[in-house]
Amino acid sequence: MKADLHSYLTGGRESLLWKLDGLGEYDIRRPLTPTATNLLGLVKHSAAMEILYFGVVFGRPFEQELPYVGDGAETNADMWASADETREEIVALYRRAIAHADTTIEALALHEVGHVPWWGDAAVTLHHVLVHVIAETQRHAGHADIVRELIDGTAGLLPTNNNLPPVDESWWLGHRQRVEQAALDASKRSS
Repeated sequence: MKADLHSYLTGGRESLLWKLDGLGEYDIRRPLTPTATNLLGLVKHSAAMEILYFGVVFGRPFEQELPYVGDGAETNADMWASADETREEIVALYRRAIAHADTTIEALALHEVGHVPWWGDAAVTLHHVLVHVIAETQRHAGHADIVRELIDGTAGLLPTNNNLPPVDESWWLGHRQRVEQAALDASKRSS
């Protein structure tokens, strides 16, 4: 079971990192939603979550303090990258966070107990934390998928498996038009 859970976590991580590939600095940082969701911020946030849940929760400190997490941190500072924070630094942090998390996952049994200070010091098992972080990582990979599609039309799960129907651009255009028309028709009926 632990190997299956770890596999789903690994897939979400890979998908999230792939969304940065081939984009310039502006595109990986630009906010594309009213809440400023952006690709590099999603990676930065995910690094912090891996460090917190697989490090702090199980008493396995990470090599580096994160000034944008915890008491006194600026609100939402983990969800975007300042101009001084480079892509390379954030991706490297995420990879180190993943390695740290993987060491915890490999070292502990699923029934091992940790404590989540930001949940009122709640006791949780590695199993619970794995499920929580998988859900969070996959959620953010989905955010990244939509943001990337808004930037340049690139969509899908991974470069080797986009998990989309094997159709061409004209099919997608027609499909989008059908969906738009259905939305308009339903709106007229409900008015």
